[in-house]
Amino acid sequence: MRIDVFTIFPGLVDTFCSEALLGKARGSGLVDLRCHDLREHTTDVHRTVDDSPFGGGAGMLMRPEPIVASIEAANPPRPIFLLGPGGRRFDQALAGELAGSAGFSLLCGRYEGIDHRIREHVVDGELSVGDVVLGGGEVAACLVIEAVTRLVPGLMGNAQSPLTESFAADGLLEEPQYTRPADFRGWTVPEVLRSGDHARIDRWRLAQRLHRTMRYRPDLIEARGGIAPNEQRLLEEFPPVPYP
Repeated sequence: MRIDVFTIFPGLVDTFCSEALLGKARGSGLVDLRCHDLREHTTDVHRTVDDSPFGGGAGMLMRPEPIVASIEAANPPRPIFLLGPGGRRFDQALAGELAGSAGFSLLCGRYEGIDHRIREHVVDGELSVGDVVLGGGEVAACLVIEAVTRLVPGLMGNAQSPLTESFAADGLLEEPQYTRPADFRGWTVPEVLRSGDHARIDRWRLAQRLHRTMRYRPDLIEARGGIAPNEQRLLEEFPPVPYP
């Protein structure tokens, strides 16, 4: 998979994406990440990428020329997404969709935004990572890249991991998990997980996913059409573990 990122701070993205599993995937060639510095396509000695908005207003806007020149020089994979708070909400479903593609590109805004002609004529869409305003698109780009690439076949050591995580096929949050020791300061691991009864453990895990989702994300329960009768029986069989 090839991913191109256009930014005035390529080092921010490149450094983050050089660590952990993503860094290993880049080293093995599984992920081809290319970070492009928009300032390399400016024409003045100060490498200016911004200017004041027509009609006045607060702040500065990113000029169209460096962006277009950088994209044309790179010939990046499509679609190209601008990262901004007004775009389509990025979620696990979209991450899975992009993970099945050959690649995509991300444009990181800065200042008060970018010249609107970039939205009209250059990018293919806009992505938002949440209802929050950041200083620029670089952190959002790292979030999108990590969420997508970890779903690329071969990147994670355990192919089952993405199938049992939050927002997976069943639309639920992930269940609570425990590791050794079984008793830490009197805080014990649920008996069912130590029972060796794998069928019962599977039922407990589904019940806990349901309990947790009902408490923290009831909208996800509604989106999947509510609680099925067999799931209701699981909720009655296994009470929820304590939550903060």
